[in-house]
Amino acid sequence: MELGVLIYLTTGQDAFLTQKLLDAAQIKVRVCRGPRELATRLSEGVGALLLAEEVLGGTEGVLRQFIVQQPTWSDLPVLLLTKNGMDSLEIQSAVEHLGNVTLLERPVRTMALLSFVKSALRARERQYQVRAFNQRKDEFLATLAHELRNPLAPILNAAGIFERLYPSAQTTKLVDMVNRQIKHLTRLVDDLMEVARINTGKIELQPAKTSVAQVVSHALEIADASLRERRHQVAVLLPQPDIPLHADHVRLVQSLANIIVNAAKFTPPEGKISVTAEVDGVSAFFRVKDSGKGLSKKGLASIFHMFAQERAAGEPSTGLGIGLHLAKVFTEMHGGSISASSPGLGQGSEFTIQVPITPQGHPLSFPAAPTVPAVQNLPRHVLVVDDNQDAADSLAEFLALQGIEVSVVYDGHSAVSSVCQRLPNAVVMDIGMPGMNGYDTAREIRRLLPGKQPLLIALTGWGQHADRSLARDAGFDFHFVKPVNVQRLLACLGGPSDASGI
Repeated sequence: MELGVLIYLTTGQDAFLTQKLLDAAQIKVRVCRGPRELATRLSEGVGALLLAEEVLGGTEGVLRQFIVQQPTWSDLPVLLLTKNGMDSLEIQSAVEHLGNVTLLERPVRTMALLSFVKSALRARERQYQVRAFNQRKDEFLATLAHELRNPLAPILNAAGIFERLYPSAQTTKLVDMVNRQIKHLTRLVDDLMEVARINTGKIELQPAKTSVAQVVSHALEIADASLRERRHQVAVLLPQPDIPLHADHVRLVQSLANIIVNAAKFTPPEGKISVTAEVDGVSAFFRVKDSGKGLSKKGLASIFHMFAQERAAGEPSTGLGIGLHLAKVFTEMHGGSISASSPGLGQGSEFTIQVPITPQGHPLSFPAAPTVPAVQNLPRHVLVVDDNQDAADSLAEFLALQGIEVSVVYDGHSAVSSVCQRLPNAVVMDIGMPGMNGYDTAREIRRLLPGKQPLLIALTGWGQHADRSLARDAGFDFHFVKPVNVQRLLACLGGPSDASGI
């Protein structure tokens, strides 16, 4: 990006001479003739702003608004030509409110002005470079997290097949170990994806009816592997009767689960962890207290920062340092708060999430408990479609062990051809396939077979609300995020026709 200097000086002659000087130095220049034009030019992007003290009175409002609305990566350099240095009240106000201000007392030598302008442009260029780097980093994290989901599915499928083919106590123990590690890795992948979404502004809450007990129950379910691994003693105290909430259930559960997992990490084996929920009529409070290593004052100050980890020299890393930061972001997106307290190192810690029970003016009736349809009559024939052959073959093998006849293809075109040759009862299909992706394949199947409706189930590494909307619009009946819970998949395949879909 070519960065230039925006000039707004007292007289046209001053602006002309300054523009001529900067043109000779091959610096891109634009001259403004009033506050309205200044506001327009600033919104188009600028490397530095050069203006005179005399025009501050009519422009400081415009400049303040621009400074306040800058994205976090931006810090526009302002070069201010002044006669009076810091003695002027307007100058003092500009320095206080405009941020990155450099004062140039007139008369300014030509070479000095050029030096200051070039220095400001170099600083601005570095800001854009940092922004571009962060964008590439966020794109990489999102892609990495998505790609990491793909090998998880065949590993999970293979574990299920192994347990089915070789039943024994030892097999069950090994499969449980694999499942625990897969859940742990899935959580890490989910956290990576959330960080990328937050940093790119691609995350939105989806508030709906839920309840205090449902949030706690599902959070404990997610954290179960971490708690059982170290045999922690967990006490749970919930309000009676249960209290309805209006919140993004997934994000709130993720926030509480991250705190519980954090407690499990830093509490010694067989240590005590309590999970308590309380309400005061306006807010719900979720508290997680542990008997673990505790936090120092320094640790408390930074515990919710991205990648923050408090560990002594020589101690191993305990994770990515993302979970508590995500809990803070999601809680604040709900209009709530999160806090941590600890008497000190070795004395445990307590984390508290506070969220409004319901938006003002939106009374809640109690939500119906979510249900997973029971497996009834499994379909006779299922087509599995995935360009990852290990994922397709392992899922097909697992379904075959349930007594289902399974066909497998590895691309969208073959899927359309297979469905036209022999109509399956259901199609379980990946989305991110080369050539004809899952969305296009589903649309083509629906177009070619308008009177025949096989069940279409999407498998994907993307699980945002927008992704589910795309799947629904393409004609899918159900949407699962990899690695899929095979019992839920079976329930979907064999459940009643009115089972809840996308």
